[in-house]
Amino acid sequence: MTDPIIRIHRSPCEIDAAAWDGLLAQQAAPSPFMRHAYLAALHESGSASPASGWTPRFVTLWRGKQLLAGCPLYVKGHSYGEYVFDWAWANAYEQHGLAYYPKAVVAVPFTPVSGARLLARDAQSRALLVQALIAWCKEEALSSLHLLFGDDPDIAACADAGLMLRHTVQFHWENQPAAASGDTSGWTSFDAFLASLSHDKRKKIRQERRKVHDAGVSFRWSLGADIDEADWDFFYRCYARTYREHGNPPYLSRDFFRRMAVTMPEAWLLFVAERHGKPIATSLIALSAASTGAGAPADPFVAYGRYWGALERVDCLHFEACYYQPLQWCIEHGVQRFEGGAQGEHKMARALMPVKTASAHWLAHPAFADAVERFLEREGAGIDNYMDHLGERSPFRSVGQQANDHDPQ
Repeated sequence: MTDPIIRIHRSPCEIDAAAWDGLLAQQAAPSPFMRHAYLAALHESGSASPASGWTPRFVTLWRGKQLLAGCPLYVKGHSYGEYVFDWAWANAYEQHGLAYYPKAVVAVPFTPVSGARLLARDAQSRALLVQALIAWCKEEALSSLHLLFGDDPDIAACADAGLMLRHTVQFHWENQPAAASGDTSGWTSFDAFLASLSHDKRKKIRQERRKVHDAGVSFRWSLGADIDEADWDFFYRCYARTYREHGNPPYLSRDFFRRMAVTMPEAWLLFVAERHGKPIATSLIALSAASTGAGAPADPFVAYGRYWGALERVDCLHFEACYYQPLQWCIEHGVQRFEGGAQGEHKMARALMPVKTASAHWLAHPAFADAVERFLEREGAGIDNYMDHLGERSPFRSVGQQANDHDPQ
Protein backbone atom coordinates (compact mmCIF):
# COMPACT_ATOMS: atom_id res chain seq x y z
CA MET A 1 0.00 0.00 0.00
CA THR A 2 1.38 3.41 -0.96
CA ASP A 3 2.10 6.04 1.66
CA PRO A 4 -0.41 8.89 1.93
CA ILE A 5 0.42 12.16 0.16
CA ILE A 6 0.08 15.54 1.87
CA ARG A 7 -1.21 18.46 -0.20
CA ILE A 8 -1.36 22.13 0.75
CA HIS A 9 -4.12 24.21 -0.86
CA ARG A 10 -4.17 27.98 -1.19
CA SER A 11 -7.95 28.04 -1.34
CA PRO A 12 -10.72 25.69 -0.18
CA CYS A 13 -11.99 25.93 -3.75
CA GLU A 14 -9.03 23.78 -4.85
CA ILE A 15 -10.55 20.83 -2.95
CA ASP A 16 -13.40 18.82 -4.45
CA ALA A 17 -16.57 19.81 -2.61
CA ALA A 18 -18.18 16.37 -2.75
CA ALA A 19 -15.07 14.69 -1.35
CA TRP A 20 -14.78 17.24 1.47
CA ASP A 21 -18.45 17.09 2.44
CA GLY A 22 -18.46 13.31 2.21
CA LEU A 23 -15.62 13.20 4.70
CA LEU A 24 -17.38 15.72 6.95
CA ALA A 25 -20.51 13.54 7.01
CA GLN A 26 -18.46 10.69 8.50
CA GLN A 27 -17.38 12.70 11.55
CA ALA A 28 -18.84 12.32 15.01
CA ALA A 29 -19.61 16.04 15.32
CA PRO A 30 -20.13 17.67 11.90
CA SER A 31 -21.42 21.22 11.73
CA PRO A 32 -22.71 23.38 8.88
CA PHE A 33 -19.73 25.70 9.38
CA MET A 34 -17.32 23.04 8.14
CA ARG A 35 -19.20 22.46 4.90
CA HIS A 36 -17.26 23.22 1.75
CA ALA A 37 -19.77 25.86 0.66
CA TYR A 38 -19.40 27.74 3.96
CA LEU A 39 -15.59 27.75 3.89
CA ALA A 40 -15.51 28.64 0.20
CA ALA A 41 -17.93 31.53 0.76
CA LEU A 42 -15.69 32.91 3.51
CA HIS A 43 -12.79 32.92 1.08
CA GLU A 44 -14.53 34.05 -2.09
CA SER A 45 -16.38 36.89 -0.35
CA GLY A 46 -13.13 38.25 1.07
CA SER A 47 -14.33 37.72 4.63
CA ALA A 48 -11.55 35.22 5.44
CA SER A 49 -8.80 35.77 2.89
CA PRO A 50 -5.22 37.06 2.78
CA ALA A 51 -6.55 40.62 2.55
CA SER A 52 -8.33 40.23 5.92
CA GLY A 53 -5.38 38.43 7.55
CA TRP A 54 -6.64 34.86 7.03
CA THR A 55 -4.33 33.22 4.50
CA PRO A 56 -5.71 29.76 3.66
CA ARG A 57 -3.37 26.79 3.50
CA PHE A 58 -5.85 23.92 3.74
CA VAL A 59 -4.13 20.60 4.37
CA THR A 60 -5.34 17.32 2.87
CA LEU A 61 -4.11 13.72 3.07
CA TRP A 62 -4.59 11.47 0.03
CA ARG A 63 -4.03 7.88 -0.99
CA GLY A 64 -4.39 7.85 -4.74
CA LYS A 65 -7.66 9.60 -5.51
CA GLN A 66 -9.12 8.91 -2.06
CA LEU A 67 -9.30 11.77 0.43
CA LEU A 68 -8.24 10.33 3.77
CA ALA A 69 -8.19 13.49 5.89
CA GLY A 70 -8.28 17.26 5.68
CA CYS A 71 -8.60 20.42 7.72
CA PRO A 72 -8.97 24.16 7.27
CA LEU A 73 -5.65 25.85 8.07
CA TYR A 74 -4.99 29.57 8.09
CA VAL A 75 -1.75 31.47 8.49
CA LYS A 76 -2.46 34.58 10.51
CA GLY A 77 -0.71 37.81 11.46
CA HIS A 78 -3.20 38.63 14.21
CA SER A 79 -5.57 36.91 16.65
CA TYR A 80 -8.86 38.55 15.74
CA GLY A 81 -11.95 36.45 15.07
CA GLU A 82 -10.78 33.36 16.98
CA TYR A 83 -12.52 33.52 20.41
CA VAL A 84 -9.75 31.56 22.11
CA PHE A 85 -7.63 34.42 23.30
CA ASP A 86 -3.84 34.28 23.08
CA TRP A 87 -3.03 38.00 23.13
CA ALA A 88 -1.01 37.56 26.33
CA TRP A 89 1.14 34.92 24.65
CA ALA A 90 1.79 37.25 21.72
CA ASN A 91 2.70 40.08 24.10
CA ALA A 92 5.13 37.83 25.97
CA TYR A 93 6.87 36.93 22.72
CA GLU A 94 7.12 40.60 21.76
CA GLN A 95 8.57 41.56 25.16
CA HIS A 96 11.33 39.03 24.61
CA GLY A 97 12.08 40.25 21.10
CA LEU A 98 10.48 37.24 19.41
CA ALA A 99 7.86 37.09 16.67
CA TYR A 100 4.60 35.36 17.59
CA TYR A 101 3.08 36.12 14.19
CA PRO A 102 2.66 34.56 11.73
CA LYS A 103 1.04 31.57 13.39
CA ALA A 104 -1.12 28.71 12.10
CA VAL A 105 -4.74 28.20 13.11
CA VAL A 106 -6.98 25.21 12.41
CA ALA A 107 -10.41 26.76 12.86
CA VAL A 108 -13.54 28.06 11.22
CA PRO A 109 -13.02 31.83 11.05
CA PHE A 110 -15.23 33.96 13.29
CA THR A 111 -17.11 30.87 14.50
CA PRO A 112 -16.81 29.76 18.15
CA VAL A 113 -18.73 26.53 17.59
CA SER A 114 -17.30 23.18 18.63
CA GLY A 115 -17.17 20.36 16.13
CA ALA A 116 -14.92 18.29 13.91
CA ARG A 117 -11.90 20.20 12.63
CA LEU A 118 -9.66 17.29 11.62
CA LEU A 119 -11.83 15.49 9.09
CA ALA A 120 -10.58 11.92 8.80
CA ARG A 121 -11.69 8.47 7.70
CA ASP A 122 -10.17 6.84 10.77
CA ALA A 123 -8.01 7.51 13.82
CA GLN A 124 -4.80 6.64 11.99
CA SER A 125 -5.50 9.19 9.24
CA ARG A 126 -6.33 11.81 11.85
CA ALA A 127 -3.04 11.15 13.66
CA LEU A 128 -1.11 11.44 10.39
CA LEU A 129 -2.85 14.74 9.69
CA VAL A 130 -1.77 16.17 13.05
CA GLN A 131 1.82 15.07 12.40
CA ALA A 132 1.70 16.69 8.97
CA LEU A 133 0.43 19.96 10.45
CA ILE A 134 3.27 20.16 12.96
CA ALA A 135 5.88 19.24 10.33
CA TRP A 136 4.55 21.90 7.95
CA CYS A 137 4.59 24.57 10.69
CA LYS A 138 8.23 23.72 11.40
CA GLU A 139 9.12 23.93 7.70
CA GLU A 140 7.42 27.32 7.44
CA ALA A 141 9.13 28.56 10.63
CA LEU A 142 5.78 29.47 12.20
CA SER A 143 5.70 30.21 15.91
CA SER A 144 2.77 27.99 16.76
CA LEU A 145 -0.19 25.86 15.76
CA HIS A 146 -3.65 26.27 17.33
CA LEU A 147 -6.65 23.99 16.81
CA LEU A 148 -9.76 25.78 18.07
CA PHE A 149 -13.09 24.33 19.24
CA GLY A 150 -12.30 20.75 18.25
CA ASP A 151 -14.44 17.72 19.00
CA ASP A 152 -13.36 14.79 21.17
CA PRO A 153 -11.54 12.82 18.42
CA ASP A 154 -9.65 15.97 17.41
CA ILE A 155 -8.57 16.75 20.94
CA ALA A 156 -7.54 13.15 21.61
CA ALA A 157 -5.39 13.07 18.46
CA CYS A 158 -3.77 16.38 19.40
CA ALA A 159 -3.08 15.21 22.95
CA ASP A 160 -1.49 12.02 21.63
CA ALA A 161 0.78 14.16 19.45
CA GLY A 162 1.90 16.19 22.46
CA LEU A 163 -0.13 19.36 21.94
CA MET A 164 -1.21 21.31 25.01
CA LEU A 165 -4.92 21.44 25.78
CA ARG A 166 -6.92 24.47 26.81
CA HIS A 167 -10.54 24.78 27.90
CA THR A 168 -13.05 27.60 27.81
CA VAL A 169 -16.72 27.77 28.81
CA GLN A 170 -19.80 28.30 26.68
CA PHE A 171 -23.50 28.11 27.48
CA HIS A 172 -25.87 25.70 25.72
CA TRP A 173 -29.57 24.93 26.08
CA GLU A 174 -30.75 21.34 25.93
CA ASN A 175 -34.31 20.47 24.96
CA GLN A 176 -35.34 18.10 27.71
CA PRO A 177 -38.62 17.37 29.51
CA ALA A 178 -39.35 17.95 33.15
CA ALA A 179 -37.68 15.21 35.19
CA ALA A 180 -40.96 13.79 36.45
CA SER A 181 -42.58 13.38 33.03
CA GLY A 182 -40.65 10.35 31.85
CA ASP A 183 -40.91 11.70 28.29
CA THR A 184 -37.72 11.96 26.25
CA SER A 185 -39.02 13.95 23.29
CA GLY A 186 -38.41 17.41 24.72
CA TRP A 187 -40.63 20.10 26.16
CA THR A 188 -44.06 20.35 24.60
CA SER A 189 -44.27 24.15 24.77
CA PHE A 190 -42.43 27.24 25.94
CA ASP A 191 -44.71 27.35 28.99
CA ALA A 192 -43.75 23.77 29.83
CA PHE A 193 -40.11 24.81 29.59
CA LEU A 194 -40.73 27.78 31.88
CA ALA A 195 -42.43 25.50 34.39
CA SER A 196 -39.16 23.62 34.80
CA LEU A 197 -37.38 26.78 36.00
CA SER A 198 -37.23 28.21 39.48
CA HIS A 199 -39.90 30.74 40.40
CA ASP A 200 -37.66 33.81 40.13
CA LYS A 201 -36.20 32.78 36.78
CA ARG A 202 -39.51 32.11 35.05
CA LYS A 203 -40.97 35.29 36.57
CA LYS A 204 -38.08 37.33 35.18
CA ILE A 205 -38.42 35.78 31.71
CA ARG A 206 -42.14 36.50 31.63
CA GLN A 207 -41.49 40.10 32.70
CA GLU A 208 -38.87 40.57 29.99
CA ARG A 209 -41.10 39.12 27.30
CA ARG A 210 -44.00 41.28 28.47
CA LYS A 211 -41.89 44.45 28.14
CA VAL A 212 -41.18 43.67 24.49
CA HIS A 213 -44.84 42.83 23.80
CA ASP A 214 -46.10 45.95 25.57
CA ALA A 215 -43.69 48.04 23.46
CA GLY A 216 -45.70 46.93 20.41
CA VAL A 217 -43.05 44.58 19.04
CA SER A 218 -44.01 41.38 17.24
CA PHE A 219 -41.85 38.75 15.53
CA ARG A 220 -41.92 36.72 12.37
CA TRP A 221 -39.48 34.08 11.22
CA SER A 222 -38.34 32.77 7.85
CA LEU A 223 -36.47 29.54 7.14
CA GLY A 224 -34.11 28.74 4.30
CA ALA A 225 -35.17 29.83 0.84
CA ASP A 226 -38.13 31.73 2.36
CA ILE A 227 -35.66 34.40 3.57
CA ASP A 228 -35.97 36.89 0.72
CA GLU A 229 -33.33 39.37 -0.41
CA ALA A 230 -35.01 42.29 1.34
CA ASP A 231 -34.80 40.43 4.65
CA TRP A 232 -31.15 39.54 4.02
CA ASP A 233 -30.45 43.20 3.26
CA PHE A 234 -32.19 44.32 6.43
CA PHE A 235 -30.39 41.69 8.48
CA TYR A 236 -27.02 42.85 7.19
CA ARG A 237 -27.84 46.47 7.92
CA CYS A 238 -28.54 45.50 11.55
CA TYR A 239 -25.54 43.16 11.78
CA ALA A 240 -23.09 45.75 10.43
CA ARG A 241 -24.50 48.47 12.67
CA THR A 242 -23.96 46.33 15.78
CA TYR A 243 -20.29 45.85 14.94
CA ARG A 244 -19.75 49.51 14.15
CA GLU A 245 -21.42 50.57 17.39
CA HIS A 246 -18.64 48.63 19.13
CA GLY A 247 -16.00 50.37 17.03
CA ASN A 248 -15.24 47.49 14.68
CA PRO A 249 -15.98 46.71 11.04
CA PRO A 250 -18.11 43.58 10.54
CA TYR A 251 -16.16 40.37 10.05
CA LEU A 252 -18.49 39.04 7.36
CA SER A 253 -19.34 40.85 4.14
CA ARG A 254 -22.75 41.20 2.55
CA ASP A 255 -21.45 39.04 -0.28
CA PHE A 256 -20.80 36.20 2.17
CA PHE A 257 -24.47 36.09 3.19
CA ARG A 258 -25.52 36.44 -0.44
CA ARG A 259 -23.56 33.28 -1.16
CA MET A 260 -25.13 31.55 1.85
CA ALA A 261 -28.59 32.34 0.51
CA VAL A 262 -27.66 30.55 -2.72
CA THR A 263 -25.48 27.62 -1.61
CA MET A 264 -26.71 26.87 1.95
CA PRO A 265 -30.18 28.40 2.38
CA GLU A 266 -31.43 25.46 4.47
CA ALA A 267 -28.87 26.25 7.17
CA TRP A 268 -30.37 29.61 8.18
CA LEU A 269 -33.32 30.78 10.25
CA LEU A 270 -34.07 34.50 10.48
CA PHE A 271 -36.17 36.26 13.10
CA VAL A 272 -37.39 39.78 12.34
CA ALA A 273 -38.79 42.09 15.01
CA GLU A 274 -41.40 44.57 13.79
CA ARG A 275 -43.15 47.52 15.36
CA HIS A 276 -46.07 49.28 13.62
CA GLY A 277 -45.34 47.15 10.55
CA LYS A 278 -41.73 48.33 10.36
CA PRO A 279 -38.74 46.00 10.89
CA ILE A 280 -36.53 47.17 13.75
CA ALA A 281 -34.28 44.22 14.65
CA THR A 282 -33.18 40.75 13.55
CA SER A 283 -31.42 37.67 14.81
CA LEU A 284 -29.93 35.00 12.56
CA ILE A 285 -29.72 31.38 13.67
CA ALA A 286 -27.79 28.58 11.96
CA LEU A 287 -29.19 25.05 11.85
CA SER A 288 -27.47 21.70 11.58
CA ALA A 289 -30.39 20.42 9.52
CA ALA A 290 -33.58 21.85 8.08
CA SER A 291 -36.87 21.06 9.77
CA THR A 292 -39.00 18.71 7.71
CA GLY A 293 -42.12 19.19 9.78
CA ALA A 294 -42.00 15.50 10.69
CA GLY A 295 -39.90 15.73 13.83
CA ALA A 296 -36.16 15.93 14.30
CA PRO A 297 -33.84 14.23 11.84
CA ALA A 298 -31.86 11.14 12.82
CA ASP A 299 -28.73 13.17 13.60
CA PRO A 300 -28.91 15.67 16.46
CA PHE A 301 -30.85 18.73 15.36
CA VAL A 302 -28.81 21.69 16.61
CA ALA A 303 -29.37 25.44 16.41
CA TYR A 304 -26.57 27.96 16.77
CA GLY A 305 -27.15 31.53 17.91
CA ARG A 306 -25.00 33.59 15.56
CA TYR A 307 -25.78 37.26 14.81
CA TRP A 308 -28.14 39.98 15.87
CA GLY A 309 -28.68 43.70 15.41
CA ALA A 310 -31.26 46.42 16.04
CA LEU A 311 -32.05 49.84 14.64
CA GLU A 312 -34.19 50.89 17.61
CA ARG A 313 -33.67 50.40 21.31
CA VAL A 314 -36.40 48.52 23.13
CA ASP A 315 -35.97 47.25 26.67
CA CYS A 316 -35.24 43.48 26.68
CA LEU A 317 -35.42 43.23 22.87
CA HIS A 318 -32.02 41.53 22.74
CA PHE A 319 -33.18 38.76 25.10
CA GLU A 320 -36.37 38.21 23.11
CA ALA A 321 -34.65 38.17 19.71
CA CYS A 322 -31.61 36.12 20.66
CA TYR A 323 -33.00 33.70 23.28
CA TYR A 324 -36.75 33.52 23.79
CA GLN A 325 -37.86 33.53 20.14
CA PRO A 326 -35.18 30.98 19.12
CA LEU A 327 -35.87 28.75 22.14
CA GLN A 328 -39.60 28.79 21.44
CA TRP A 329 -38.88 27.84 17.82
CA CYS A 330 -36.51 25.08 18.94
CA ILE A 331 -39.16 23.58 21.21
CA GLU A 332 -41.81 23.70 18.50
CA HIS A 333 -39.53 22.14 15.87
CA GLY A 334 -37.78 19.42 17.83
CA VAL A 335 -34.34 20.99 18.07
CA GLN A 336 -32.26 19.12 20.62
CA ARG A 337 -29.67 21.78 21.43
CA PHE A 338 -29.30 25.54 21.12
CA GLU A 339 -25.76 26.90 21.41
CA GLY A 340 -25.67 30.48 22.56
CA GLY A 341 -22.23 31.42 21.25
CA ALA A 342 -19.07 32.48 23.06
CA GLN A 343 -19.04 33.46 26.73
CA GLY A 344 -21.96 35.11 28.51
CA GLU A 345 -22.63 33.97 32.06
CA HIS A 346 -25.93 35.90 31.93
CA LYS A 347 -27.23 33.16 29.61
CA MET A 348 -27.69 30.86 32.59
CA ALA A 349 -30.71 32.95 33.64
CA ARG A 350 -32.25 31.82 30.32
CA ALA A 351 -31.46 28.14 31.06
CA LEU A 352 -28.35 27.91 28.90
CA MET A 353 -26.01 25.79 30.97
CA PRO A 354 -22.18 25.80 31.11
CA VAL A 355 -20.31 23.46 28.78
CA LYS A 356 -16.55 23.05 28.37
CA THR A 357 -15.02 23.61 24.95
CA ALA A 358 -11.49 22.56 24.01
CA SER A 359 -8.57 23.72 21.91
CA ALA A 360 -5.06 22.36 21.37
CA HIS A 361 -1.80 24.27 21.02
CA TRP A 362 1.76 23.65 19.84
CA LEU A 363 4.52 26.24 20.31
CA ALA A 364 7.83 25.88 18.52
CA HIS A 365 9.91 27.68 21.16
CA PRO A 366 10.67 25.19 23.98
CA ALA A 367 10.94 27.75 26.77
CA PHE A 368 7.69 29.45 25.85
CA ALA A 369 6.00 26.08 25.43
CA ASP A 370 7.01 25.21 29.01
CA ALA A 371 5.74 28.57 30.31
CA VAL A 372 2.43 28.23 28.48
CA GLU A 373 2.01 24.67 29.73
CA ARG A 374 2.37 25.87 33.34
CA PHE A 375 -0.08 28.69 32.63
CA LEU A 376 -2.61 26.27 31.16
CA GLU A 377 -2.38 24.05 34.23
CA ARG A 378 -3.31 27.01 36.46
CA GLU A 379 -5.97 28.21 34.04
CA GLY A 380 -7.44 24.71 33.79
CA ALA A 381 -7.80 24.48 37.56
CA GLY A 382 -9.57 27.84 37.49
CA ILE A 383 -11.93 26.64 34.77
CA ASP A 384 -12.80 23.56 36.82
CA ASN A 385 -13.55 25.73 39.86
CA TYR A 386 -15.61 28.07 37.71
CA MET A 387 -17.65 25.14 36.35
CA ASP A 388 -18.27 23.90 39.90
CA HIS A 389 -19.40 27.39 40.92
CA LEU A 390 -21.76 27.66 37.97
CA GLY A 391 -23.15 24.20 38.68
CA GLU A 392 -24.38 25.47 42.04
CA ARG A 393 -26.46 28.16 40.34
CA SER A 394 -28.80 26.07 38.24
CA PRO A 395 -31.91 27.95 37.06
CA PHE A 396 -33.96 24.75 37.15
CA ARG A 397 -36.20 23.75 40.01
CA SER A 398 -35.03 21.01 42.31
CA VAL A 399 -37.21 17.94 42.84
CA GLY A 400 -38.42 19.40 46.14
CA GLN A 401 -39.32 22.68 44.48
CA GLN A 402 -41.25 20.85 41.78
CA ALA A 403 -43.30 19.10 44.43
CA ASN A 404 -44.10 22.28 46.37
CA ASP A 405 -44.09 25.06 43.81
CA HIS A 406 -47.54 25.46 42.25
CA ASP A 407 -47.23 29.12 41.28
CA PRO A 408 -47.71 29.31 37.48
CA GLN A 409 -46.29 32.82 37.38
